[in-house]
Amino acid sequence: MTSLSDLPIRDDLRGQEPYGAPQLDVPYALNTNENPYPPSERLVKALGEAVADVAGTLNRYPDRDAVALRDDLAAFLDADTPGLGLTGRRVWAANGSNEIIQQVLQAFGGPGRAALGFEPSYSMHPVITRVSGTRWVNAFRDEDFGLEPERAVAAVEEHRPDVVFLTSPNNPTGTALPLEAIEAVLKAAPGMVVVDEAYAEFRRAGTPSALTLLGGHPRLIVTRTMSKAFAMAGTRLGYLAADPAVIDALLLVRLPYHLSAVTQAVARTALAHGAELLGGVEALRRERDAAVAWLRAEGFAVADSDANFVLFGTFPDRRRVWEAMLGEGVLIREVGPPEWLRVSVGTPEEMAAFRTALKNAMKESL
Repeated sequence: MTSLSDLPIRDDLRGQEPYGAPQLDVPYALNTNENPYPPSERLVKALGEAVADVAGTLNRYPDRDAVALRDDLAAFLDADTPGLGLTGRRVWAANGSNEIIQQVLQAFGGPGRAALGFEPSYSMHPVITRVSGTRWVNAFRDEDFGLEPERAVAAVEEHRPDVVFLTSPNNPTGTALPLEAIEAVLKAAPGMVVVDEAYAEFRRAGTPSALTLLGGHPRLIVTRTMSKAFAMAGTRLGYLAADPAVIDALLLVRLPYHLSAVTQAVARTALAHGAELLGGVEALRRERDAAVAWLRAEGFAVADSDANFVLFGTFPDRRRVWEAMLGEGVLIREVGPPEWLRVSVGTPEEMAAFRTALKNAMKESL
């Protein structure tokens, strides 16, 4: 049998592990930050009708530039953050925010170029960076998982990266960045600045979006996704807002017809039913805040969260706790700093199961 080591793969890929959270059949899957509320029967019917409408045209290529979808996404962002004045010309869409990140690195990174991030952060940023042939530089976050503007600027000035990744709210910590930190990086960065806002809809009241900085910052890219708040993880639809020139750059590297007609139809239908899909966001915020309060009352260290997950610790042997909880049917995530664990916020029933399993796991570890 031929093994991977026998193949002439790129040297920089040798010894690498593929990305992937455990996919296990358990009663309570709280490890991938999914929205636990599925589409209603009414929306399922609408989605089916949308797919049926395009089914008869699947012998033809889809709209190559997803013009109607981008217009709808621009309208959604304008409603979410009033006053932006966005049009589809300033929005781009792809198969999940990961493809968005890949296209950005293909256009602005590559051999001889570098991308900088502040870990712990989204683990796919360095993975996609390296796969694109770009050098990854980790500048690290503060001890409380925040990012002081002065430290961020110092890292940018030292390394002079072609792309800077700022994640807000940050995954896996849930930490949101103040606009002052983002503005400081924008002023210092010689290249593109990508603010990953995959969890933006879950942010607490008063937490601003980097979308408000788009005016006057042509090198700013703000990425979003429909996988989280929209409960459309299976659709695989990510998007960004930026200056029109950025969209022109991405057109140079995107694959032809990269978004299927079915994906575009499903995403547009979801946006049309946005009020329903986003209706569960407030409930998840309440569950998140309740989880943070409970964990702190139980004596755990907990990172402030503006997302739909909570990072908590610390554990001398987090694997032992993770396995004990898995034994009770609750799957959470080993991610981030070595002594911490992350739980995705679920339904009240799921969170009750999480609390019970964690208490039992802690008893076992004594």
